Amino acid sequence: MELRPYQKEAKDSIFQAWDDGIHKTLLVLPTGCGKTIVFAKVTEQCVQKGDRVLILAHRGELLDQAADKIGKSTGLGCATEKAEQTCLGSFFRITVGSVQSLMRESRLSRFPKNYFNTIIIDEAHHCISDGYQRVLKHFEDAKVLGVTATPDRGDMKNLGSVFESLAYEYTLPKAIKEGYLSPIKAVTIPLQVDLTSVGVQSGDFKLGDLGTALDPYLQGIVDEMKKYCADRKTVVFLPLVKTSQKFRDLLNANGFQAAEVNGESRDRAEVLKDFENNKYNVLCNSMLLTEGWDCPSVDCIVVLRPTKVRSLYCQMVGRGTRLSPGTGKENLLLLDFLWHTERHELCHPASLICENEEVAQQMTKNMEESAGCPIDIEEAEKTAAEDVVAQREEALAKQLAEMKRRKRKLVDPLQFEMSIQAEDLAGYVPAFGWEMSPPSDKQKQTLEKLGILPDQIDNAGKAAKVLDRLNKRRVEGLTTPKQIRFLEQKGFQHVGTWQFDNAKHLIDRIAGNGWKVPYDIDPSTYKGE
Repeated sequence: MELRPYQKEAKDSIFQAWDDGIHKTLLVLPTGCGKTIVFAKVTEQCVQKGDRVLILAHRGELLDQAADKIGKSTGLGCATEKAEQTCLGSFFRITVGSVQSLMRESRLSRFPKNYFNTIIIDEAHHCISDGYQRVLKHFEDAKVLGVTATPDRGDMKNLGSVFESLAYEYTLPKAIKEGYLSPIKAVTIPLQVDLTSVGVQSGDFKLGDLGTALDPYLQGIVDEMKKYCADRKTVVFLPLVKTSQKFRDLLNANGFQAAEVNGESRDRAEVLKDFENNKYNVLCNSMLLTEGWDCPSVDCIVVLRPTKVRSLYCQMVGRGTRLSPGTGKENLLLLDFLWHTERHELCHPASLICENEEVAQQMTKNMEESAGCPIDIEEAEKTAAEDVVAQREEALAKQLAEMKRRKRKLVDPLQFEMSIQAEDLAGYVPAFGWEMSPPSDKQKQTLEKLGILPDQIDNAGKAAKVLDRLNKRRVEGLTTPKQIRFLEQKGFQHVGTWQFDNAKHLIDRIAGNGWKVPYDIDPSTYKGE
């Protein structure tokens, strides 16, 4: 099986991390981008090197899916370690194992500590739990790969305590742009659902409270779905089985062909097959279909289970992001409701695409102001980013005025980032342990020596990135922070994009003119050429 370019890059990056001595590394691929295929090929290469590999997951469907993909893409067979089945004594070099079974001391103690050379954890955002940690501690010398779809910031910070590095990340916007996932249009529905009475448990909304809070709005939601979902194949996520069943009945009473599945459904496989074959056009479920189920022709997702957990939100939306050639699917429509809550951490379409929280909040605000209009999320993110940059520039102008009065010798990091148009620096969020620690004394001294005020940089990861950027700019012959500060004080714009020699020539001219800008130069339009 031929890997896609990003899949090959991912595989190579994983082995590079291991070769560099990093034992525990992470792979992040959006739902629908073939993470199982990637770790199947990683597994194959490990087996070729003589390794014994354990694929670890928390659900039977994921283990079956992994074994099936490994068989189809590599021709290798897998032993199973769950319930009454064991891999001990098997000649297969690959084992798919249930964490619920392996975590038991009576079972784990049967394995020598060096039995597995490599462990791959599917849906790795679950691996911070005690069960996974028990297994990893037992096989502590094994190389570890965690595989997950887009995790949220909280997950990344938690995962940073387990994994030493992020070997490779492929983003949703890039997958859409390169044609591997469906474009997403989101519409904010102008129906305000009051969640202020809903409690919180384990970091997310209580499911029981959510079901009760949703009840008064179900008919109104059905009415809105008539406007947008009549000609689409729709999956609806709800908080409770009884709410899901009630919503199915309402949909059927309003002209839809709706079905419902849950963990107790005896005919679940048949209903899912009928939905895939278009017997139904809406499928309601209570969080059952977030992992391990694929139906590429789904082209509408309705999230009626509001959540603060980004990975969960991405998994729900991910049921509709796959391409479906030959079915007429042009895009995925995502319905987003005006959830009225005192908490601001609620996931919205912006959570799928925005790296920067400030941009995400602006995008959500913009979409709420355009309620009722389907908007391409990439275009919405671009507009929001431009809005944020404009707001930052306005704030920067005020800050610069203050800086001029204080006559600082050093350049504020925000001024530097804005001047060189470095959105990656401005939106940087530390993820792993060392990155979150304060900047070292050596980093602060070097920053100050190079003209950057270190007081505004509060973590070692950001300091390292700024220093790296300064070094690259020196090699590329671009302006220094001190040149930026001097010329921007004189009113010149985005001096950070100029060449060093051009800036030096201009400063020499200003110096020769009694430290005044020559009359034939307009700072507001001058481009540094």
